[in-house]
Amino acid sequence: MTELGNILKEAREAKGLSLDELQSITKIQKRYLLGIEEGNYSMMPGKFYVRAFIKQYAEAVGLDPEQLFEQHKNEIPSTYNEELPEQLSRVQSRRSLSPDTSKVLDFLPKLLIALFMIGAIALIWYLIVKSAGDDAEQPANTDKSKTNIEEPQNFADDSGDEGAGEEEDPPEEEEPAEEEAEPETPAQELTVASNSGSNTVYELKNTDKFVVKVVSLGRTWVSVKNGTGKIYFGEELNKDAKVSQTADLTNDTQALIKVGFAPDTEIYVNDQKLEYAISPADATTQNITINFVK
Repeated sequence: MTELGNILKEAREAKGLSLDELQSITKIQKRYLLGIEEGNYSMMPGKFYVRAFIKQYAEAVGLDPEQLFEQHKNEIPSTYNEELPEQLSRVQSRRSLSPDTSKVLDFLPKLLIALFMIGAIALIWYLIVKSAGDDAEQPANTDKSKTNIEEPQNFADDSGDEGAGEEEDPPEEEEPAEEEAEPETPAQELTVASNSGSNTVYELKNTDKFVVKVVSLGRTWVSVKNGTGKIYFGEELNKDAKVSQTADLTNDTQALIKVGFAPDTEIYVNDQKLEYAISPADATTQNITINFVK
C-alpha cells in the first residue's frame, strides 16, 4: 500500500464508510477504489482515469485533491498523467497536415480578405449610383403629387354645391387600433465568460430552466455537482453500456462539471450543445463552470 493510498483509506474509515458505501457515493467501481488504496494503478480502465478517480475519492472523504497530488506526486507514475494524451494528440494533429494542405490553409485567410474588400467596394459604388438616380427623379415625383392633391379638392367643392341643405351622415367611428403584439422572448444565451488552462466559465441567460445532459461518444468519466457541493452524478459513461446522464439544476445557480476525456464527451444545456472554449485535442481533461443568470 502506498502512502497516498493509506491516507485515503484512513480518511474513509474515519468517516465510517465501507468500500461499498463509497462506491455508491462516487459511482466508481469497488475494485478501482481498492486499487487506489493499494497503489495498483495498472488495473485502471484508462490512463486518464487515475487522477480523476483519486480526485473523486478525495472529495468524497473530505480531502483536498490538489494538495494530495502536490504532496504525493512522486507516487503517481508519470505515464498516468493526463499530459501524455495531450502531447500525443498534438503530435498526431501536426503530422496529419501535409505541406500542400498547410500552404492552402495559410493562403485561405488572405483570399477571404481580398474577396471581402472587393465586395465592399462594389456595394459602396452601387449605393452611390442608386442615390444619384433617386435625386434626379425627385422633382418629377413632386409635380405629380401636387396634381393628385388638387383634383380631389375641386371634386369636393362641386359636390358640396349640389348637396346644399341636405343633412350629412355622421362620420363612422373609427375602430380602435389593434394592440401591439408583445415582443418575442429573447433566445437562450450560453456564452464563455472566461477560460484559463483547462478551466472554462460560461454564463447561461434568457431561460427559466437549467438542465445539463452529458453524452458519451466512446468512454469517459464525468461528474456534475452544484455550487454548494451537491453531487448529481459522477461516474464512467460508455457508449456500449450507459451512454448519457441528465441533471436538472433549475433551482441552482451554478453547475461544476469535470470531464475526464473531452474528445469523447458532449455536453448539452437545455438541448443546446456546449462548444468547448478549449479544444478537446489540447486539453483532454477539463473543468467547466456554468453560472445560471435567472
